[in-house]
Amino acid sequence: MNHTTYTNYSGATAGLINFYEFSGFANVTHGNLIMIVIGLFFIFLAIKYDYEPLLLIPIGTGILIGNIPMFQAVDFNLQLGVYEPGSVMNYLYQGVVQGWYPPLIFLGIGAMTDFSSLMSNPRLMLLGAAAQVGIFITFLGALYLGFAPAEAGAIGIIGGADGPTAIFLSSKLANGVNIIGYDPSGAPILVKNLIGPIAIAAYSYMALVPVIQPPIIKLFTSKRERLIKMRPPRAVSRLEKILFPIFGLLITAFIAPTSLPLLGMLFFGNLLKESGVTARLANTASNALIDTITILLGLTVGASTQADVFLTKDSILIFGLGAASFAIATMGGLIFAKIMNWLSPNHNPVNPMIGASGVSAVPDSARVVQNMGVKEDPTNHLLMHAMAPNVSGVIGSAVGAGILLSFLM
Repeated sequence: MNHTTYTNYSGATAGLINFYEFSGFANVTHGNLIMIVIGLFFIFLAIKYDYEPLLLIPIGTGILIGNIPMFQAVDFNLQLGVYEPGSVMNYLYQGVVQGWYPPLIFLGIGAMTDFSSLMSNPRLMLLGAAAQVGIFITFLGALYLGFAPAEAGAIGIIGGADGPTAIFLSSKLANGVNIIGYDPSGAPILVKNLIGPIAIAAYSYMALVPVIQPPIIKLFTSKRERLIKMRPPRAVSRLEKILFPIFGLLITAFIAPTSLPLLGMLFFGNLLKESGVTARLANTASNALIDTITILLGLTVGASTQADVFLTKDSILIFGLGAASFAIATMGGLIFAKIMNWLSPNHNPVNPMIGASGVSAVPDSARVVQNMGVKEDPTNHLLMHAMAPNVSGVIGSAVGAGILLSFLM
């Protein structure tokens, strides 16, 4: 700042002018106001409609924090904003940029997930795999719209409806740091920093699962299909529960070693839960640890959506591609479930609605299927059946992220 501006004023007046120039009123932009309204809308959805409040309230509050207007100038650092080196928010944001919040989230998810429904009916794992078609179709769509391959891969993962996986992949592929080529003069071309828009899109569609999925499910299933009752799942032994995370880790890690940070922590957390001898560790991972990381993740992701960074053409395209990706993933699971039902014997049918839960929005997508099943027939409880493709979708999206990472790094 150039304080010679105030030489014609007394000390008190110059101080007041200086105070005003540092205030938000002097630095606010239309973009800041738009983002503040979006942040308030997220908080409204969380409180009024109970849409993923554990995510939307931290993200919404982070959006407010990130868009409080402040004085900015070249070579001037107030050490307040999430992008300003040395600020507290910048230090906390490193967990997003460096990609170490998502594996800790997966540790907690593993410690609180029961894979019994999947183990009792392993064929339903295919529905979780089928739903990942949205990831790869959206990847092609992003390439068509002009995004670089690495950026397109990070955008495509939104279709998995898995916020931590989307953040992990975008921190590796669309972080604003990696070099993706060189211009004619030899200067490096950097990948765009799309972490904020991708994370907000992924978590937004996760929160809106109860709104987005029911119309798609009704469109792709008939009344008769929605009334199908499935056989009760079989009981799963303790030995099976212990062996599942061990073999699941080995198999998925050999298929896609680059997904190890996510799946390694997921299966480790599940082993803590099912071993029966590490209850304290499992309880910490599934409660205090995941709650703490969720707060930090949501707050810093929200704060990263500063208007000058977030309100761009790329963000609009990402939200559009994310919506298409999520819809395609839901359709992919439903269509594959219909095929599976046609091929199944009469005594062991598959209700095609459970295919929609192949996206990894656990457990919201499974609850949508349960609610729709009960609405059609109060005696038709599909929750346990829907949880099988739901939890396999978590595994599938992480494997999909690993595959994209191995191709695009």
